[in-house]
Amino acid sequence: MKPPRLSTQVYSLLVLTLLTLAIIGVAFSPPETSENGGSVLQHKILYIHLPAAAVTLVACMAVFVTSVGHLLQHRRWWDDMAQAAGMVAVVACTALLATGMIWGKKAWGEWWTWSPRLTFSLVLWALYAGFLGLRPLVPSHRRAQVSSVYGIIAFLDVPLVYMSTKLLPDVHPASIPMDAPMKRTLLLCTVAALVIAGGFVAGRITSRWSPEGQGKKGPPIRSGPLRAPPPTVAHERLRAS
Repeated sequence: MKPPRLSTQVYSLLVLTLLTLAIIGVAFSPPETSENGGSVLQHKILYIHLPAAAVTLVACMAVFVTSVGHLLQHRRWWDDMAQAAGMVAVVACTALLATGMIWGKKAWGEWWTWSPRLTFSLVLWALYAGFLGLRPLVPSHRRAQVSSVYGIIAFLDVPLVYMSTKLLPDVHPASIPMDAPMKRTLLLCTVAALVIAGGFVAGRITSRWSPEGQGKKGPPIRSGPLRAPPPTVAHERLRAS
């Protein structure tokens, strides 16, 4: 068993430090988030809900960028990145919806309401869950190409999620009043979540493209259009005769 690399040790130390500081910040944060107050649960859960929203946005953007990159260069590396980012998007959006439902139950008295932002967020989750679910159903020689087109189309829902409360009447608050300590703690939680998500993507790509991973998956190939194999010696002799 190989010892962990220095970069892995540094990353682990960074994550541990960020999580420790974030937990301390959340534990000692004030119990109210707005002028009319709110329960302690409503306040604390925002430190998961809002970072999950940030990670979802970044992950969806990563799927979009890597999908465009694959369509331009037809390299499997882009497709592997898109798949890993899609996994992060689904997990983060699941956390976003779950914490939002808990917050909504306390604030509105019901677990779910078909408001524009909640509806578009649910559609976003379904789109990226479909992105992952579609891949095994597509033949391997077309999987990267089809997934790239799907990843670009799915991203069209992201601006709708962001702009829904600004353009349409919505029960979901467009913003939440925050004091300076809450902003600092929330920023720390968001950075920690982004670092963890980035580490997952980087770790997945590193393991996939390492010599050990190449031995399991085979040599890297370009995922562009298929070409006919070169003629063999037997074919050449047959053609000459």
